Amino acid sequence: QVQLVESGGGLVQAGGSLRLSCLASEGTFSRYYMDWFRQAPGKEREYVAGLSWSGIITRYSDSVKGRFTVSRDIAKNTVYLQMNNLNPEDTAVYYCAVTSSNDWSPSVDSHEWWGRGTQVTVSS
Repeated sequence: QVQLVESGGGLVQAGGSLRLSCLASEGTFSRYYMDWFRQAPGKEREYVAGLSWSGIITRYSDSVKGRFTVSRDIAKNTVYLQMNNLNPEDTAVYYCAVTSSNDWSPSVDSHEWWGRGTQVTVSS
């Protein structure tokens, strides 16, 4: 069983930055892909960014590429999402999720474990 707890959300003005954290069960990083998703009001949950179990492969959606950075601290069992140059379209609940599949996919259905999410609100 994998447990994930997100934190770091909040209210920020457009152009500002936030860093989200996802505390995972010990050993999660060595076995699973760690990904971030978000869901805005009235919209479907969408893939944002992620990190392979090796830490070598990082992925980003086109909408956040160049503004967001995913990283991890193995000693702290934590994956981070640094979000810069935020805009109101980034407003959403952000979720940390894990997939055990070796055939990685950005789909929501392919991720077995999820955190409860953290709210990010960007004001204009």
